[in-house]
Amino acid sequence: MTEPVLRAMRPDDASAWDEFVQNCPTATFFHRSGWKTVIEQIFGHRTHYLLVEQDGVIHGILPLVEIKHFYFGHSLSSLPFCVYGGIAADTEIAKQRLDSAAQQLAAKLNVDYLEYRNVQPHHTDWPSKELYVTFRKAIDPDVEQNMKNIPRKQRAMVRSGIKHGLVSEIDLSVDRFFSVFSDNMLRHGTPAFPKRYFALLKKIFGDDCEILSVVHEGEVVSSVLSFYFRDEVLPYYAGDTLKARSLAANDFKYWELMRRACERGYRVFDYGRSKLGTGSFDFKKNWGFEPAPLSYEYQLHRSRKIPDQNPLNPKYQLFIKMWRNLPMPVANFLGPHIVRNLG
Repeated sequence: MTEPVLRAMRPDDASAWDEFVQNCPTATFFHRSGWKTVIEQIFGHRTHYLLVEQDGVIHGILPLVEIKHFYFGHSLSSLPFCVYGGIAADTEIAKQRLDSAAQQLAAKLNVDYLEYRNVQPHHTDWPSKELYVTFRKAIDPDVEQNMKNIPRKQRAMVRSGIKHGLVSEIDLSVDRFFSVFSDNMLRHGTPAFPKRYFALLKKIFGDDCEILSVVHEGEVVSSVLSFYFRDEVLPYYAGDTLKARSLAANDFKYWELMRRACERGYRVFDYGRSKLGTGSFDFKKNWGFEPAPLSYEYQLHRSRKIPDQNPLNPKYQLFIKMWRNLPMPVANFLGPHIVRNLG
């Protein structure tokens, strides 16, 4: 048996990399090799995808992305634009080698900080951000039991959507989704990703990337783009029109996603990341999901404090107010140039 070897991922490693991700308990959908292509092609960032192999078998991976911007700083992160990341390994030696390599790379690149977006703690001695939680819950094999498991008030909202005659449809194109998503982002004062980003996600991940839209009298009022991984469904990007609230379309949308996932044999509903103290956090709690903290850990290099690039930061409030007043075409043109550097 040869010694484990650490090296950069090559194009012909993609299949073996993804097979490892599929079978490694600590890997997530965001560890899949396709994200390398997405981040490079859409955002133009330099990627550093590392693996450890022994006798031709992969035992650990670490996807890293370098972002360098004059205002937002210089970072090495696993993984920007994704809620989960960090090291995925099935041996301790692979984990240690990848960790050591990442720290050495961060020092060599002279970044402000190295970031691991872990699900579970890894470096408890590093500064961490106690802002994000994730919500995950088992999907019952019986559709009706899932409806019964929703707390009463939230269940009433779902039934209200049903009474309004809402229907759900699977979209093969990103057009309807992007229209709703970009409008929703503008109303919240947040730059939106470019439309081609979502189109590439669907192209790269195929059937594992799906759009469900909610329609009322021929009009799309709510839409969600979800990822499927192993036995999990992960609603990831979503948007609603102003009309959606009075129709309870947002509630109906997530019920329909859960119902469809149940019927297809999926067993975990991953409601994704939310910030503490936000409406999104409260909404997911109202569905009977319990929050679990995410361990976003930082090794500081040039920086003296961990980054705080989120809309809750008071210094961004004036920008948010100004952004809400932009015409949609202007926001959709400028947005991608800003959001690409936020990660």
